[in-house]
Amino acid sequence: MPTGGRPTLTQFLIEQRRRHPGATGDLNALITDVSLACKAISRKVALGALGLPIGGTGNVNVQGEEQKPLDIESNELFIRSAEWDGHVAGMVSEEMDEAYTLPPQYPRGKYLLLFDPLDGSSNIDVNVSVGSIFSVLRAATPGEDAKPEDFLQPGTEQVCAGYAIYGPSTMLVLTLGSGTHAFTLEPMLGEWVLSHRNLKVPPTTREFAINASNSRFWEPAVKRYVDECMAGSTGPRGVDFNMRWIASLVAETHRILMRGGVFMYPRDNKDPTKNGRLRLLYEANPISMLIEQAGGRATTGRTRILEVKPDSLHQRIGFIFGSAEEVSRIEGYHADEPLDSYKSPLFGRRGLFATTS
Repeated sequence: MPTGGRPTLTQFLIEQRRRHPGATGDLNALITDVSLACKAISRKVALGALGLPIGGTGNVNVQGEEQKPLDIESNELFIRSAEWDGHVAGMVSEEMDEAYTLPPQYPRGKYLLLFDPLDGSSNIDVNVSVGSIFSVLRAATPGEDAKPEDFLQPGTEQVCAGYAIYGPSTMLVLTLGSGTHAFTLEPMLGEWVLSHRNLKVPPTTREFAINASNSRFWEPAVKRYVDECMAGSTGPRGVDFNMRWIASLVAETHRILMRGGVFMYPRDNKDPTKNGRLRLLYEANPISMLIEQAGGRATTGRTRILEVKPDSLHQRIGFIFGSAEEVSRIEGYHADEPLDSYKSPLFGRRGLFATTS
């Protein structure tokens, strides 16, 4: 085989389908469509400033974030790749205010596609790894246009989740509910080749990722955990930790899947109107499915991410995931703190874990 005996993505999907005799192949075809969009985006990202212009467009998406030219083009690539062949009934994206209704000439399918077409796009100008994240749900009414409420399913209902990372090599990381597997894009063949079967997140770690500039806004449980890690071998944990922060969710996830670690983008009191910064439907849910299928854990700090019932298409949420034992420890610290810890005098400016606003 030209792939050195390793299966391609197409072969892998056929193998998975054979285990389910009643499968129609629609999901395989949708994943192939998504993988094509990721190939095209990878090509665009690799061109850098030689492709689309760097910098902003002056437009702001529904999240209040300035759009890059490649944000917009990546969103179009996802839509055009998936809208035409009758496998989806609707789509939602970080870059679109509302759910996307397919053009009338295309048939409606039995799946819903949710995606962040270019996660970490603020890093493009400085040539740091970025990626695309996607999730697949079953449509409530196959063959008909999806309603906005049809997308508001908990993450446990996902039938597929994945991301592509555009770095030194381009990789597609995927789960269909039976393990997390990584495919590397072979550039000469243009094929996704299975390079890492059944990825496993080590249960313990000595590495954590968090944006320390927000420490004054953290909840007491998060501050307690980070302080203990920072204390190193002379502190209560008795070991030295390393801290990482890339500010690209896909890159952070990829590092944890490959060598372990814990990622924290928790709820904080920087903006009390928001329950977090990352989006539940097309960031936290798919990443959580991938991490859990690899043996890790994903939580808000108090609740398993995949069990959260969404209330809006662009709902934000606190997000902590990675090595199971460390995530469990952080959840335990949250369980120890008062429910009103933001207002409690114990945890106020004079408290043991004092914060300032």
